[in-house]
Amino acid sequence: MAKTDDDALAEAYNRALAQEKAGDLDAAALAYADVLALDPDDHGGASVRLASMKRGDVPLRAPEAYVATLFDQHAEVFDKVLVEDLGYHVPMLLRQRLGELGETNFERMLDLGCGTGLTGGALEDMVDDATGLDLAENMVEIAHEKGLYDTLYVADAVDFLEDNDDDPFDLVAATDVLPYLGELEPLFAAVAKNVLTGALFCFSSETLPEEAFQGRPYTVGGFQRFAHTQAYVREALDAAGFDCLEAGDIVVRHEQGLPIAGHLFIARKR
Repeated sequence: MAKTDDDALAEAYNRALAQEKAGDLDAAALAYADVLALDPDDHGGASVRLASMKRGDVPLRAPEAYVATLFDQHAEVFDKVLVEDLGYHVPMLLRQRLGELGETNFERMLDLGCGTGLTGGALEDMVDDATGLDLAENMVEIAHEKGLYDTLYVADAVDFLEDNDDDPFDLVAATDVLPYLGELEPLFAAVAKNVLTGALFCFSSETLPEEAFQGRPYTVGGFQRFAHTQAYVREALDAAGFDCLEAGDIVVRHEQGLPIAGHLFIARKR
């Protein structure tokens, strides 16, 4: 991208953010449209912000470029921000629930959206062989430094799973992945192709009051993250060949001091 394009993109994005913060959502929407015209790959997540403001269609997923950029930028402070500032404890909630279910020994785990290794660390002593996968290269480098995984990849989850030739997994974890996806069928089908019969698929999701979905199975909430109805997640699991064992109510994290409601799903491959 030429320097002038970089300048124009920064100007349009800053203008859009300022107008959104000021409450002029129509003007912000026009500015985000300018952002998308300058950056079709959408590194800044303009499409997700438009959906969050109810000024654009709900996309099928957050753009890859946006997710990778977002997490690469925050990799160095990720653990502190997520755990200490946002009160994110889903990996430990998952560990606790697996222990209560008596599911504590796995041969091969795949940690989708592994980030810096919070879930890998929480489940380390339950797993013989751990593979981690994330879109953000800087996050994967930090996970590598922690020594929690036997194998690490920088890749999109669905792309990786569709091309994977490795041995199947008996545990797939995806904590904090669904908030960056709208449509779930591609991911769930890809997971199903890479697991043993009886394998567990464990993941968190965020949700909103029923009226916020306006009849849709998923939407983008006020913090630019996808929320899903529990019914839709259950249907997508069933279609992919998983039995939903439970969908426990959890607080996924806090945003601006407010608890974000969600579910912790544990499903078994039929």
